[in-house]
Amino acid sequence: MDELVDYFGDGNRSAYLRATYRVMKSIMIAEQLRELQAYGQQRTAELGIEPADVPDRIRDFLKGKDEA
Repeated sequence: MDELVDYFGDGNRSAYLRATYRVMKSIMIAEQLRELQAYGQQRTAELGIEPADVPDRIRDFLKGKDEA
């Protein structure tokens, strides 16, 4: 641990934790996005929606929300 604190936090444990937090947070977000993408791909396949049609469908949906 001391070696990591020295390298990433210049010997400062708080600086090391801040650096670690940023990295771990980005990893968490990336994993969540992968899970959401997999879910979206599964649902579009179940509904018979072609991946190429998704952007237009989203655009149409958002236009409908603006009119409401």
